[in-house]
Amino acid sequence: MQLPSLAFEPSEVHGAFVVLGTLAAVLVFFVEARRRRRLDDRLFIVLTGALVCGAVAAKLSTAWRYLAAAPDPTLLGALVYGGKSVLGGLAGAYFGAVATKRLIGYRAPTGDVFAPAVALGIGIGRFGCLLTEPPGTPTGLPWGVTVDAARAQLIPGFPPAWTGVPLHPSFVYEIAFHFAMLGVLLRLRRQPDLQGELFKVYLLAYASFRFLIEFVRGNEVVWAGLTRSQLFLIPSTLLLAGYFVRRARRQPPPLLPLEVRP
Repeated sequence: MQLPSLAFEPSEVHGAFVVLGTLAAVLVFFVEARRRRRLDDRLFIVLTGALVCGAVAAKLSTAWRYLAAAPDPTLLGALVYGGKSVLGGLAGAYFGAVATKRLIGYRAPTGDVFAPAVALGIGIGRFGCLLTEPPGTPTGLPWGVTVDAARAQLIPGFPPAWTGVPLHPSFVYEIAFHFAMLGVLLRLRRQPDLQGELFKVYLLAYASFRFLIEFVRGNEVVWAGLTRSQLFLIPSTLLLAGYFVRRARRQPPPLLPLEVRP
């Protein structure tokens, strides 16, 4: 299967899907907040802090690429041309929400409101990545996608040797994952023992999935056969897994029914 040709500049296509994903995420956030009866001005401030910090972190986490390539780097150039990182954006949004809540004294948990919104937003945004970035590494699987020479020239960093070669549609894998997680999160919100934990559940699932999908993404390997994203994900996944292990140990054992003797 060949990916469709681009009628606009890659940056415009990518930016359009990022905006669309952000708008969808904000809409779901407010719908979920209203459903939980938590919609107030302070929650809007928390959302703003998360969005701003997420956007800045997404840019800064890839600024090293711009600094290495630009002959005369500037802060404005890094923000405009430095690229974006979903992992950096997620980390920035998480700590932005936590910091904002502490600044304004908001104590109610917000992760359950953010989780389905973030899953939908990233799922939509990844369509932009599919259309404007190298889709993945070469594959012999029947669902591989190909990129023709004209389109390959529009994709920054696309290896010439991969032109016309079937490639893993790694972003399709991610899109399917995020949409599936949206459904899972909407079901898990009914579980009383996971109240306040849905965003951490989502982060742990995505960190594990993303670590594996990096092997077919085609990102630069920097150490021990691993990419920068994988090196970031190893401690992140361990911290999240450790959190749930400690949480499970703190949970009281289930009460057993009293045995009735005749």
